[in-house]
Amino acid sequence: MTDPEIPVFSIAERDRRWDLARTFMTREGLDALLVFGEHEDAGPAPVAYDTWFTNGRAGATVVLPRTGEPISLLPGPMYIMDHLESSRRGEAMWIAPENLRGARSSGTIIEALHESGLDEAVIGVVGLGAHMPWHPEGIIPYRLWNTVLTRLPRAEFRSVDLAFGRLVLQLGQEELAALRQSARIGDAMVEAMVATAAPGVPESQVYAAGMAEGYGHGTLPAAMHLWSGPDVVAAGPPAWGHRPQAPRVLADGDVIYAEVFANFGGRHTQNQVTIAVGDIHEDFHRAAQVARAAYDAGLAALRPGRAFGDLVDAMHEPIDAADGWPFLIAVHSLNPGLSVGKGRGLFSRIPGTEGYPRVPDHPTFLPDLELVPGMSFAFEPNYAFGRHLVHLGGTVVVGEDAPIELNPYTAQLLHAAGTTHVS
Repeated sequence: MTDPEIPVFSIAERDRRWDLARTFMTREGLDALLVFGEHEDAGPAPVAYDTWFTNGRAGATVVLPRTGEPISLLPGPMYIMDHLESSRRGEAMWIAPENLRGARSSGTIIEALHESGLDEAVIGVVGLGAHMPWHPEGIIPYRLWNTVLTRLPRAEFRSVDLAFGRLVLQLGQEELAALRQSARIGDAMVEAMVATAAPGVPESQVYAAGMAEGYGHGTLPAAMHLWSGPDVVAAGPPAWGHRPQAPRVLADGDVIYAEVFANFGGRHTQNQVTIAVGDIHEDFHRAAQVARAAYDAGLAALRPGRAFGDLVDAMHEPIDAADGWPFLIAVHSLNPGLSVGKGRGLFSRIPGTEGYPRVPDHPTFLPDLELVPGMSFAFEPNYAFGRHLVHLGGTVVVGEDAPIELNPYTAQLLHAAGTTHVS
């Protein structure tokens, strides 16, 4: 893959975002925003609201008064060093050095609010509400927040996570350019995995090929999910990543499942990947047809003015009509991962799950979310007949008239290069 001109975020993009935030504060009756960012190693698609304000390294806490400059509270001196070096190289930094602070403890937060005249203000907080999927009840540490509440008794704090998340879901033009670059990188990562996969190859080499391709294109993709086997039903990082054991060696008839998380400039894309290694069981092909039908139904439903719940229901129509079972959700939002499709606990029906906790059903989260141009979603329909599972898909954007597919390459069952297969 040859990279096109690398997109960057301009000062105009910074001003667009800050103006959006101030308009949001006026509408919501807020004097300021307090935005708590997750650590930069938080996961495959962190809700990095802090970087939306700073265009910097994730893990800061941001105070943005309705009038005045934002203050960025940083976890430690490394962040200050990074800011200094980037400034020396001529990069346009969004936060002025005098508005940086070298810690983000409760005391530093209180000081920043005090110096901004916000001791008795109405402050919207991003970090107390749901941060899906890992933190449905917020990300701010209890002791930190309890101290802030105790020492600022006259301030009023309101959780605005969902309302603010809805605001930033609609990407601007510069963000969409970064998203397209992320999607190109994600496809290149998968192409490298397809080229590497073959009988006799350890799955760790397939993993390494994909990650190396991402690094080679100048980004730091989050660790992918990957499992392999002739009838494996699992998702997540490979077991050798957290237990001392040898990576599995691929064999003819295997499939590789991967969820590839590309990231460029803080805009995230996902590729849902099933790679067939040689001649696989015919039920994989049947499952791929159901998953593809769900993907196509999602494309038909992804239109401005419709609700996210309508999109979810449309993707589940072919899933519910077939006589196998869905593994996980079919769709969720990206940038941020705010809305999540419904899940059905049918995993608990397959042989071997006796004695394990039942996987519960769960409803669609934010079904009333209105689809508007610029919103991005991970389409990840999946289906299985018995233990023969396929998931496929990628990132899709709501367009003005029709959906914009950024990863059509992985919206199909893929075949490892150099292996034979029966369609």
